[in-house]
Amino acid sequence: MQGEPPIVGILLAAGYSTRFGANKLLHRLSGGLLVAASAGRNLRAALPRAIAVVRPDVPDVEAALRTEGLEVVVCANARSGMGTSLAHAVQSVGEAAAGYVIALADMPFIMPDTIRAVAERVRNGEAVVAPRYAGERGHPVGFAARYRAELAALTGDQGARDIIRRDGVAMFNVSDPGVIQDIDVPSDLPRSA
Repeated sequence: MQGEPPIVGILLAAGYSTRFGANKLLHRLSGGLLVAASAGRNLRAALPRAIAVVRPDVPDVEAALRTEGLEVVVCANARSGMGTSLAHAVQSVGEAAAGYVIALADMPFIMPDTIRAVAERVRNGEAVVAPRYAGERGHPVGFAARYRAELAALTGDQGARDIIRRDGVAMFNVSDPGVIQDIDVPSDLPRSA
């Protein structure tokens, strides 16, 4: 769709992995790719413009995401929480976005086709949309451009939960288990990883 503003992918990669015991984003999966790089690669494969927000003290995560073709922005106050990091990323995009697909760097198994499907639903008028697998809402979550100011003003660790609670989320079924497979603790990793 030539000339239209893009749906922008935002990868949240600024967390502190407190439950994992080490930086989970630097863990290598069975194919050798870092968790963050795998999530970034899938997002970038689906969306031509993809931005990763990272914290300032993990240059290996930043380098891995740049290698995967993502724009990287550093959130100096990432310790404040996910909402602060998401706001920083949305602010960095500026006005030129038709919507946002918010992905998490600790979810490396989401298929690019699923991400594209979320983006397409935003492009076609859904306000807030997410995939559903086996009855469970998953990620990434898409937001229409009309939420730009609200997303850019987020603070703390709540992320966009208040928007979702208030406005609801349209869900669609997928056959992609990656939408519900996040890595919080080492036992969340596949046995072969």
